[in-house]
Amino acid sequence: MYPQLEEVHGLVRKTAKDFVERRVEPNARRIDQGWYPRELLREMGELGLLAPHAPPEYGGAGLDFRSMVIVVEEVAKASPALATITEVQGSMIVYNLMHYAGQELREKWLQPVARGEKIIAFALSEPCCGSDAFSLETKAERRGGSWVINGTKLWITSGIYADAFLVAARTGPPEEKHKTVTLFLVEKKKCVETTPVTVMGVRGTGTAEVKFHDCEVGEEAVVGGVNGGFKVVLDDLNNGRTCVGAIGLGIAQGAIKEAESYAKRRVAFGTAIINFQVIQQYIASVKAHIEAVRGVVYTAAYYRDKGSDLFPLYAQVAKYLGSRLAVDATRTAMQIMGGFGYSTDSKVEMLYRDAKATEIYEGANEVVLNTLFKLAEKYEA
Repeated sequence: MYPQLEEVHGLVRKTAKDFVERRVEPNARRIDQGWYPRELLREMGELGLLAPHAPPEYGGAGLDFRSMVIVVEEVAKASPALATITEVQGSMIVYNLMHYAGQELREKWLQPVARGEKIIAFALSEPCCGSDAFSLETKAERRGGSWVINGTKLWITSGIYADAFLVAARTGPPEEKHKTVTLFLVEKKKCVETTPVTVMGVRGTGTAEVKFHDCEVGEEAVVGGVNGGFKVVLDDLNNGRTCVGAIGLGIAQGAIKEAESYAKRRVAFGTAIINFQVIQQYIASVKAHIEAVRGVVYTAAYYRDKGSDLFPLYAQVAKYLGSRLAVDATRTAMQIMGGFGYSTDSKVEMLYRDAKATEIYEGANEVVLNTLFKLAEKYEA
């Protein structure tokens, strides 16, 4: 047991691991081929795994953010795509509804989302601006007693299959950047146009371009207050970046387990290649980095649960190191497995493609490093 974790987290891991072995691993390639795993999300909701930190009355298990991170890690070992959908729904959407939405939205949406019965996509990135999120161009204008939203969002996870969208829109002068951003919950209706986006990895996530054409919502649809989107988005990104660290951690474990198993079976020059010192060193190096990143990810989640000021710092570190680990570990695993690892018959081939996304989404690593540079100065001894 790791010092950041408690006995209950071992039980969460066991439940998640059993579900992954029983339901996720058999469907991982199906998801990779484009199947959106809605039925698996419902099953996760029934088990309290989709949003374990949500209160029981809202469909969760009443646990904590560490439980969320552990679930994401375990799912990512088999399907980083499902893990990505899970982290958006659990660590971002459910968290937003719990902490920033009004009573009406919470009562209508929180339980169905936490139980996997409804899907809400987080619509932040745009063609103009991904990591530069607060240069967004989508606008929300008051018309009478309503808000009317127009704009285009891109790279939206679950965009094709979402029942609603949490939309970041400009509600004031664009030159005021983050000070005039507001979040709105917009239900899917005729004013919403979605187009699939084909991606290299994390397939099956329903990634989409989403256009809003004069979508009208009331004041009750505002999440976090008018012009209050900045704080909500920062919370989202820090939660999400910690979970991306967990996804990287899971990918690395899944890849090196596959490579080690292969190395024990593959015979070359009269012996299993696991007996070659270079192979042993490849595997040992990846496992050492896994343990180092595990400590960072769990510490970030621990700081979130304890309300520590150190959480934003550790969230950036978790994202950066976890994503780098995912890419390095899958590359090493593929090198160990050679031609077979490069074939689509190999799980590592899928994980290799999926790993690259972790360096890009929830803020490109270069932007994460900029944030980390500023935060690290604050805490230097």
